Amino acid sequence: MIEGSNGRAGFNPEAFLNSRRVTKRITSFEKAETIYSQGESCSTVLFIISGLVKLATIAEDGKAGVIAILTDGDFLGEACLSEAFSEHAAEATAMESTTVLGIHKTEMSRVLREEPEFRNYFISYLLRRSARFEADLVDQLNNSAEKRLARLLLLLARPGSAGSAEIKAPILVQETLAEMIGTTRGRVNLFMNKFRRLGFIDYGNGKLRVHNSIVEGVLQH
Repeated sequence: MIEGSNGRAGFNPEAFLNSRRVTKRITSFEKAETIYSQGESCSTVLFIISGLVKLATIAEDGKAGVIAILTDGDFLGEACLSEAFSEHAAEATAMESTTVLGIHKTEMSRVLREEPEFRNYFISYLLRRSARFEADLVDQLNNSAEKRLARLLLLLARPGSAGSAEIKAPILVQETLAEMIGTTRGRVNLFMNKFRRLGFIDYGNGKLRVHNSIVEGVLQH
């Protein structure tokens, strides 16, 4: 899954978190750099200012299972706010140059307590994210690998210019796409070639363009 918080009308979470009302630290990561590791002590909520982050769980045999792809406007590490979690349950890795704003859990708790507008926004964000996780699970259980890939591409897509019939997404390696939809790299390659041949997607300038026609062409069949 991928998130991308547009926020409620009239409230800008990035502007708020960057204001003097919040004590924070801004950190930048290079592509492939680990933001935090699975099992590492969890004490900071992170807000993605720019970039792309992969959340993955690492099994004992070393295999990774991708949980989500997060982007501008998303939070990660928010489980530290719960007393039940003292360690990160997944690993977070920058998939491109990424900048995050870090807020210690004590400060985040204060902000949530004293700033009702942000609190309402954050709760709404968590509810949307929970619903997306549930939709992802239903998708894995009920849909074919081809439909799961089409839905994933739409979720990965970032809005294009106003009035554009296209939406853009960073090109991800096919192994990652395969991990996210529970299939093989070979099948992902087959479906991607098919989508491109049918005009549902195309490549250019380092971006993958996902056309809205993929909805009728794949998801509604």
